[in-house]
Amino acid sequence: MSVTSRYREAWEGFWREAPEAPGSVAWDAEPALTAERHLTLFEPHVNDRALPVVDLGCGNGRQTRFLADRFTRVLGVDLCDTALDLARRQDPAQRAEFARLDATDADAVSALHGRLGDANVYVRGLIHQSEPADRRPVAEAVATLVGADGRAFVVEPSAAAKDVLKALVQAPDGPPPKLRPVFAHGLAPAEVADATFGELFRAAGLTVLASGELPLHLTEFTPAGERIELPSRWLVVGRDGQQPVRG
Repeated sequence: MSVTSRYREAWEGFWREAPEAPGSVAWDAEPALTAERHLTLFEPHVNDRALPVVDLGCGNGRQTRFLADRFTRVLGVDLCDTALDLARRQDPAQRAEFARLDATDADAVSALHGRLGDANVYVRGLIHQSEPADRRPVAEAVATLVGADGRAFVVEPSAAAKDVLKALVQAPDGPPPKLRPVFAHGLAPAEVADATFGELFRAAGLTVLASGELPLHLTEFTPAGERIELPSRWLVVGRDGQQPVRG
């Protein structure tokens, strides 16, 4: 299985038109508000910090570069060649590695695991941007990459984010400028029901080791100057008999 050509081309078109300056994309928030906060939740559950880290759906690599300053080997993977080209240009010191990966292609994911071995995996906002039929294969890709010893941190907008996004779209002036390209390229996020979020990974053979809620910060602001935040849910998953911890 692999993603549709329409979906892949939509992302290529989006990234071809995206400005390169940090924060120009709606979800490209500074790591202090994203990956850094996520690591404080993730690291207590990591078995082995020496494992490679895979940033699954890395986009322009801003969070990947942050992770590369904290782990020995970090690989950002994405479906979109244009995003990966941008990620490489923005990492002249080559702190991280970048490679193309269709997370729904089980053979390609298995081959990556064969090269890396077990990995710790970071996934931010990929599930809700995947087409519904692709969500289970993405969860299965996470399961393949973590193997026996890795862990994954997965964070996605919760069902409550739908009302926030709806209000933004229906504002008198339309969506905020950084969200308009998302809709223009047919990449409107789809709701992931809270009840099925964890079940995606359980069905892939993983245990939910910890879970909780926290805001997912955008780079857009309201007319009053307040940063827009989306309610989100996060999970730490892996193959482990540890009892789940609620956050």
